[in-house]
Amino acid sequence: MKQLLFLTLFLQGMTAYAQDSTKVPFDGMDMTWQNGNDRRQSPMLQTKYFTGSIMLDANYTYSFNDPIDNTVVGSTALARNNEMQISSAAVGGEFNYEGARAKLMMQFGTRSTVVPRNDYSPYRGQYDLANVYRYISEAYAGYHFNVWYGINVDAGMFMSYIGLNSYYQVENWEYQASFTSDNTPWYFNGIRVQIYPTKKLKIEPWIINGWQSYGKFNTMPGFGANITWCPNENVKLLTNDYYGTDAAMIPGRKRFHSDNSLLVRYYNNPRNSGINQMAFSLTGDIGFENGGGVKAFNGNATTPSQHFLSVMAYNRVWFNKKKFAWTIGGGYMTNPGRYLVLYPTGDASPLPDPKDPTKTAGTHPFSANPGDLFSGWDCSTNFDWMPNQSLTVRLEYVHRESSVPYFAGRGGVTSPTGYTTTPLPPTWTPDLVTSENRVILAVLFRL
Repeated sequence: MKQLLFLTLFLQGMTAYAQDSTKVPFDGMDMTWQNGNDRRQSPMLQTKYFTGSIMLDANYTYSFNDPIDNTVVGSTALARNNEMQISSAAVGGEFNYEGARAKLMMQFGTRSTVVPRNDYSPYRGQYDLANVYRYISEAYAGYHFNVWYGINVDAGMFMSYIGLNSYYQVENWEYQASFTSDNTPWYFNGIRVQIYPTKKLKIEPWIINGWQSYGKFNTMPGFGANITWCPNENVKLLTNDYYGTDAAMIPGRKRFHSDNSLLVRYYNNPRNSGINQMAFSLTGDIGFENGGGVKAFNGNATTPSQHFLSVMAYNRVWFNKKKFAWTIGGGYMTNPGRYLVLYPTGDASPLPDPKDPTKTAGTHPFSANPGDLFSGWDCSTNFDWMPNQSLTVRLEYVHRESSVPYFAGRGGVTSPTGYTTTPLPPTWTPDLVTSENRVILAVLFRL
């Protein structure tokens, strides 16, 4: 009874304090320049209790490989070559009332299929989680305590920060993410606590179902945390760390991943009619799986290595009153075991067939066994036109290479004609190649 009384009084005190304090974390800092952040100075659809959000991502991408089925392989940002596509149409907003808070963002377009396609967890149990959650990008509710500079406790589905890039392309410096970001999670399903002990520091622990998984693969949940520190508005340091069991039916295999980024704005002169600001971002990841037949490092034929090492760096220059920007960068990844590789689709898919989970969806699946080596590197450059805070028009060139055949070649990954209705001859195989070059034209809108 004493413990219950203490807890009741504590929560009552926290609630009362939540209604009195007005401290805001990172208040007064310009964070619009940061990769993966909202570049708007202020939201447009804002009232006392609700802040609305509308985002549209339309793009046309041309692959010099020119696959006959127009399918993009190895990307979470793109789905179809040589066609105008709606990658994302998102609508929703944030609600708040006397400390109670919630956010709901609905998503439509190709990303609602592309992003969750590597999630095996819906095969465990019933109710088809992949379709239940497919059209939701964010949905959570919680409470805000105005202790220190704020404490938020939220439950639901929220965006991952691992890999630096935002889930929403309008917030990113580049359109096609480097391997470091594209092979790390975009969403988590569980509970998070955002703690702001000072104006410049955020500590955010998570208890989640798993690594970009709607459900749990085994009995243990995933655990993680984000720590973000901005000593001033020109520097941002962050680390994301994760631990869980994400190999289906192999509870003895544990996964660890550490993602670390530094962002620096090294020049800022908003009054200059030429160059206004310059900044760079640097991200390094290390991760591994251990146990259940694999070893983190120094594996052998019996117990193969299963780890993830990657780095990416970008530099961005804004000019003409921040209405134009130029970005250049790239990255490298090595992943023996392919445990975080974004798998090819179509007849090259190694994922389970939805109609028969004991078989793969493709008759010639991309190998994803422990010990299978995979490494890749990429580089890109783009030019942005931003006439106002709501619109970005981006033209981007991307080159990517892999150590094994991975990207869609001229023959595609669907059938000899490119259509799913064409029967597959016994001699036909998906056309996977080791490199690709593409041009992306994207129109990104946010209100």
